[in-house]
Amino acid sequence: MNRDARKREDDWFRLNEKVLIESARHNREHRIELLNKQGDQVTLENLRQTHWMKCPKCGHDMHPKKLHDIEIDHCTFCEGLYFDRGELEDLLLKKKSERFSFFRDFFGLD
Repeated sequence: MNRDARKREDDWFRLNEKVLIESARHNREHRIELLNKQGDQVTLENLRQTHWMKCPKCGHDMHPKKLHDIEIDHCTFCEGLYFDRGELEDLLLKKKSERFSFFRDFFGLD
């Protein structure tokens, strides 16, 4: 890819990234709202209780960890890092330096 094409692509993402993230968030919230309206509330609650704070990768317990006003779930066994709905978008919408600081603090690199 030549330099001009790369610059146009970077400019497009810079201008549209926030709109794309907000659109994805809106679509996800709409799907969840539909699921809650259509789904059996007892079944949904049973699933929620069975899997509450369990790592989707290894099944071990996860613990919340608050960093930079975002609370993430961290698996104590496989070291997985999980975001609840909207948290990843919140992180991605932060300035680049704040995103780097978030991960540096999480991994104890400072």
